[in-house]
Amino acid sequence: CGGTKQSPINVDTAQAIFSPDLRPIQLSGYSLPANKQLKLKNNGHTVVLELPESLALTGGYAQQYRAVQLHLHWGSPLGPGSEHTINGRRFPAEIHVVHYNTKYDSFAEAMVHPDGLAVLGAFLEVGHGENQYYHEILKHLLEIQEVGQETLVPGFNIAGLLPANLKLYFHYNGSLTTPPCYQTVKWTIFNQTLLLSHHQMSMLVSSLRTDDDKILQSNYRPVQNLHGRRVLASFQTTPSVKHSPG
Repeated sequence: CGGTKQSPINVDTAQAIFSPDLRPIQLSGYSLPANKQLKLKNNGHTVVLELPESLALTGGYAQQYRAVQLHLHWGSPLGPGSEHTINGRRFPAEIHVVHYNTKYDSFAEAMVHPDGLAVLGAFLEVGHGENQYYHEILKHLLEIQEVGQETLVPGFNIAGLLPANLKLYFHYNGSLTTPPCYQTVKWTIFNQTLLLSHHQMSMLVSSLRTDDDKILQSNYRPVQNLHGRRVLASFQTTPSVKHSPG
């Protein structure tokens, strides 16, 4: 997993370049009926929800991408566990929704091509009140505590797992954050965070187990060097007027 375009990264908002060409991300087919059963699995590294190919990105990217799966990264009761950081700040958790370019026949084929993958990332924080969308996943975690276990989850509105505002985001070229770490991902990191209740966050960080029967925690990769990559922003991240200190 060497290479000069690895993920995750720290997003330095002062260095991000405003790009008016970055259009709002548009989701299609994300609202699923309850009779559509989705597979939820503990793969020993994270919790994965497999997604039907009817979910797609139809705006914000130059090409069309189809969804494959989503998964989460989290910390422990002792500390946060997002993969990306913003100005050095790590958030409690992070969701990744993985898509592949429809010009390829499959995820496996797409993942080796430079324009093959698109991943939407968003940060999770602790707030008041339960998050009803995350509840649809979290309430099943105890059914998949052991590695390799899977269960079926009734369909729901997957878009609810992402921020309401899909206009504000950072964009950069990077990689998968787990081996084989292919540098084929066009990343979108949303600026708006999602809120889970304290109870929901503790369920996330303490329910699943690893191969060696430890609690699955802090399953994030450290931030990687930018190596001169540019991070774009769909919005103005710094005031256009530079004020001198004081």
